[in-house]
Parts: sequence; structure tokens; C-alpha cells
Amino acid sequence: MNIATQTLTVHIPLPLSPINQPRQKLIDGLRNICKIHTQQLSDILPVIVVWTVYQDPDTKTCQLATEYRLERLYSNQTNSCLTARYWELWRSNVDFIAYLQQNKSLLHNLQVLQITDLSLPLGYHAYICCLGNDNFPEDYIFLFTYEPLTDQQQEWLRQSAQLLSHYLVMYQERSQQLGKIDSLSEALGRTEHQLRNPLALISLYAENLRLALPNGCLQEQATLIRYTVDEVAKNLKNLLYYGQRAKLQIGQCNLQSIFTECLEGLRPWIEAKKLEICYPKQPMIVAVDRWQIQQVITNLFTNAIHFSPPYGTVKCNWQIYADDILVEISDRGSGISPTDLEEIFQPYYSLRPGGTGLGLAIAQKIIRDHQGNLWAENLPEGGAQFSFTLPRKLPDV
Repeated sequence: MNIATQTLTVHIPLPLSPINQPRQKLIDGLRNICKIHTQQLSDILPVIVVWTVYQDPDTKTCQLATEYRLERLYSNQTNSCLTARYWELWRSNVDFIAYLQQNKSLLHNLQVLQITDLSLPLGYHAYICCLGNDNFPEDYIFLFTYEPLTDQQQEWLRQSAQLLSHYLVMYQERSQQLGKIDSLSEALGRTEHQLRNPLALISLYAENLRLALPNGCLQEQATLIRYTVDEVAKNLKNLLYYGQRAKLQIGQCNLQSIFTECLEGLRPWIEAKKLEICYPKQPMIVAVDRWQIQQVITNLFTNAIHFSPPYGTVKCNWQIYADDILVEISDRGSGISPTDLEEIFQPYYSLRPGGTGLGLAIAQKIIRDHQGNLWAENLPEGGAQFSFTLPRKLPDV
């Protein structure tokens, strides 16, 4: 009797650095926007020094964007003795900034996005404006000027600070998203490592069964098991690479044939619940990574089948909407609670018993990588609907 053999080896782990490049770009973008903002303030307002103080949410450290216009300090003085006094005054003001950094609780007493005038002797002024970030309330802008700011200048400063505050909030949200992607990629890496050898064993035993069985239905089933396990192992490795933000393998694909293939793999569950699946039969050509979009559609169908009542209907539809293709998959289950709607795409959040909570998080990441959007909602007639968009043109990868 023929016996299949297979060597089980410890593979070199795939690199787990999905966020290094995008996060570095994010950090550089934040640094640049703060620098540009500070330079604009120094160009427009009568300032001698501008400090934009902000917190890096990754390192939780204070960062500074500074702009000095010391030539204005000297150009406004005719007496060298007074110039020296102003210089000492400016130095003491820098000490005041350091004092604020050491006593950050003082910043909490200042009104958010309001200009506070710290009047100084000898006609100089210092202004501070807190940027009003709930996570980092010590973010602020500090200006040292040689003449008081007019009401119009203070309003311009306030609006500029508000814009910068919005950018800082967006940066923090994006940083949190990258952190979730990092966590998801790490989980994928652990999953691939834990399943590699068991899958190899199943593949080996399935091949031994195939060699031992006579030609016929049982041998075909053993062959199918071997093929399916090999596909799972390959796709698991591909998924890990895709989790590392690998380049998409974009090609022209027929969305209708992708739906057909996904439903064929789910046929036993569909037949067990006596479900009716309705989806368009006309072709729809899209520019996507076929394997990744299969994962999205399979995951959405799996959820719809799980939550559908017996003899229910799962409806699918797609249509061209402006420059995108809108795809909808709906069921007639019990729907999604408001709390679950807010958390459903978070990693490790699952509505299904025994679920990993990674399926929808991965699906959303794949759609976003394709420059589309994925969302969920409840239908007025009952049940839930998952919708996603894909650009009609080739994504920029």
C-alpha cells in the first residue's frame, strides 16, 4: 500500500510590520502640518516666537514645532540696554513655557480654543490657546509678540487653532485604526502559526486515504479533502501577507461568478436551513483582487446564512452608482442591536457563538484596501443588510 509522506517544518515567520510605513507617514504628516501651521502664524502675526505644543499619541511624549523671528526683537529696539532687558524678558518667557510643561494641570483651567493674554511689562505680550483635545488637553499654541494682537488677529488665531485641533483629532483616530490593524495582523500571524502543522497533518492523512481507497466516490471525497485543506493553508498564508498590507493582485473579475463560487462552497449550510438565495444573474465586471473579495463575500454570506431563519431568503444585489459599484447582501433575521452596530467591525467582537470576531474586521480592511466602504444597517421590514462599494476603475495600488 502506498503511503504519502510529508515533512513538517518550522517555517520562518512572516514579517509582522503592517503599520511601520503608514504610521511613519502619519507621524511625518502630523509633524509637517504643525510646522507649516507654526510658520504661517509667524508670517502673519507680529510674533517673536511661536510654539505649537502637541502630544504624540503613540509615544505619549511632548512634541514641539517652533518658529523664531528674533530679528523683530532687535528691529523694535533703539537702545541696546533696553534690548538686553527685552532679551531677558523673552528668556524668562521661555522659562514660563517649561513651567507649563511641568505643571500641565494649569492648562486645564484655561478655556478651550480661547485666546488668553498673558500681559507682560515693557509692552510685550504672550498669548496661549489650548487646542481642546479630550485625550491630550495639554496641547496648545504659545505666542510671544512685540505688540498686542488686534481682535481680528486673535480671531484668526482662534480659527487657525481650531483647524489644527481638528487635524490632531483625525490623527489620533487614524493612529487608533492603525493600532487595530496591527493587532489584527498579529492575530493572523498567531493563527497561521497555530494551524500550519494541523493542516499539514490533515492533508497528509487525506492523501493516505486517497491512496488506500479504490476508485470511486470515497476516493473523490478524500481528494477533495486534500485539495480543500491545501487551499485553506495557502489562503491562510496569503491572508497573513495581505494583513501586512501587501500589494493587491488586481485584475478584471466577474462579480457574478465570484458570488456563484462562494455560494457553492456554502451549499451544505444553505440546504440544511432550506434557504433561498437570490442574486443577479447578469455579469458585472470589477477590478479587484479576486481572492480577497471572495473572502469578503463568503464572510457576509456566512453571517446572513447563520442569522437567517429556516426557509428564509437571503437577497443580494449590485448596481452601478456614480463611479462605484454598490453591492448589498441582506437577510430576514432578527437584525442587529444599536450597540452591536457600533462595535460589529471591531476585531474580536463576534455575534456568533464560537466566532473569532475577525471576519468582519478583515472584510472591512479588504474593502478599504480596495478604496471602498463597508457598512451594516437594519432593514425597516426586518433583518440586516451589509453593503459595500468598490470603485469601477482600477484602484491605485
